[in-house]
Amino acid sequence: MVARFGVSANQVTLIGLMFGLLAAVCISFDRSWIALLPLLLSRLADGLDGAVARQTGGSDFGGFLDITCDFAFYGAVPLGFVLLDPPANGAAGAFLLTSFYINGGSFLGYAVLAEKHGMKSSARGQKALYFTGGLLEGGETIAFFVLLCLFPAGFAAMAWIFGGLCLLTAASRVLLAWQVFGDKRSG
Repeated sequence: MVARFGVSANQVTLIGLMFGLLAAVCISFDRSWIALLPLLLSRLADGLDGAVARQTGGSDFGGFLDITCDFAFYGAVPLGFVLLDPPANGAAGAFLLTSFYINGGSFLGYAVLAEKHGMKSSARGQKALYFTGGLLEGGETIAFFVLLCLFPAGFAAMAWIFGGLCLLTAASRVLLAWQVFGDKRSG
């Protein structure tokens, strides 16, 4: 339906990013309840961009833009909580962002190797990148962000726990990569 109005998948992706960044700004100004609406609209747009791409013919750049905007959103929300209260949230926020960075690196590294070895998967629908499963994925992260907005005083404790689970997810992906690619030679 969105495609009928001439809106491209990339435009939907960028609109989603703008909503996500607005949510982070709301959080940083102690308006986490207000942040819920743009946060959820951001993720709605993130799902919608793929549907638009399938209708109009997706592109490699669209897949690149989508994952880049996703990572920007995933970093901006914790940053909003850190900016809200640096003394209380700084260390936990830094740990959470580090765990996201490591988890994202394991995700993208696996996708690169999967592409190099010609692996394909449609288990999660048609995607621009090879998606590996994990303990924590997008849905769990959105639920976590919603919980943070509902209970912002619990950010530090929840960030330490969720960050630890992200590291566990990354470790499991590294183990999977070792099992799948460990004996394969470059070239």
